[in-house]
Amino acid sequence: MKYAKINATQIGLLFRNGSYKRMLKEGNYFLWNEEVQVYDITKQFIAPVELNILLHDEALKNALHVIEVKDNEIALYYENGLLKQILTAGRYAFWKGVIEYEFVKADISKIEITEDISKAVLQNKLLAPYLRTYTVESYEKALLFVDGNYAKALDSGVYYWWKNGVAINIGKVDMRIQQAEINGQEILTKDKAALRINGQAQYKVTDIEKALLQNKEYEKQLYVAFQLALREYVGGFSFDELLEKKETIAPLILKTVSDKALALGIEVIGFGIRDIILPGDVKEIMNQVLIAEKKAQANIIMRREETASTRSLLNTAKLMEDNSMLFKLKEMEYVEKIADKISNISVSGNGQLIEQLKQIFVPQK
Repeated sequence: MKYAKINATQIGLLFRNGSYKRMLKEGNYFLWNEEVQVYDITKQFIAPVELNILLHDEALKNALHVIEVKDNEIALYYENGLLKQILTAGRYAFWKGVIEYEFVKADISKIEITEDISKAVLQNKLLAPYLRTYTVESYEKALLFVDGNYAKALDSGVYYWWKNGVAINIGKVDMRIQQAEINGQEILTKDKAALRINGQAQYKVTDIEKALLQNKEYEKQLYVAFQLALREYVGGFSFDELLEKKETIAPLILKTVSDKALALGIEVIGFGIRDIILPGDVKEIMNQVLIAEKKAQANIIMRREETASTRSLLNTAKLMEDNSMLFKLKEMEYVEKIADKISNISVSGNGQLIEQLKQIFVPQK
C-alpha cells in the first residue's frame, strides 16, 4: 500500500498499470497497485500520455484550459493580464483556478494585424520576432506595396505587420520644401559663346502617388527638365542679347518647368540663377570693353565740365565788358589772391608805378 498527499495548489493523476484512471484533488490517498503523478496547477500542464486520452475524463477536461495553435498562427499567452509567452503551432494545456489565463490567437499568414492587440503589447520584445515595424515621420508620406502591388498610402505614424513570406516594400517621400542644385550647365548661346550656368530650385512633392507610381526617379526627371529649359532659353539668344535679358531667365525657366513638374506630382516654388561663368577669353574681352566704356564716360564728363567752365568764363567776360566797376572788382579779387601768397612786396621804379597802382585800386570817377 502506498500513501499520497495532494496539496491545495496541486492536482494528481491516478494511473493503474500505466492506464489513466481519474483525477485526484486536494487530500490524502492510500493506493493499492496504483501510481499518482502530482502537478503544480500554477504551471503549464505537460501531459504524461496522449492528451486526447486524458480529456475523455470530463473532470480533468473541465479543470484545464486547452488551446490549439495552427501552423499559420501564434497565440499570445497572458497570465493575470500580463503577456507571458508567445505560443507557436501546437497543443497546450493550463490548469484553471489559481491563475487567470487569457489567450489571443493571431493569424500570421496575413500581413495586417486585425486582432485586438494593444500598441503597448506590439512593442513587447516577445513579439519582436513575429513583427515587421516601419516608421513614417511627421514630415513624410509613404506608399505600401504588398507582393509588388500597390496597397495603400501611409500617413505619418508607426506601422506593424506580421512577419511572414509575403513581401512588403515601402516607398517614402519627404514632403518638406527641398532644394535642387542645377550646377555646371555648359550651354552655347546663339552666336556659339560657351557659358557655364549654376542655378538652384526649391520644390516640394504634393502628390506622392504621381511621384512614385507614375514616374520613375522623379527627382532626376525634375533636374533634366530644368537642364533642358535652360539650354532651350539660352540657346535662343546671342551673348549680348542674353546679357541684356539676364533678369528674365529665372522667371521664364520657372514658368516652363512648373507645368512639367505638375505631371511629376511636384510643385516648383522658386528658381534662381546663382552664377553665369564666362570662358577666360570672353571674360578678358568683356573687361576690356568695360574699361573702354568707363574711359569714354569719363572723357564725356570731363568735356562737359570744360564746356560748362568755358561758358561761365564767357558769361563773366560779357558782364565785365558792360560794367567797368565789375571789371575793377574782378581785378581786385585776383590781386587779393596774389597778395595772400606773398608776404613782402618791394616796389622800385619811377613815379609812374605808383600812379599805375593808384589806377588799379582807386576807382575812376
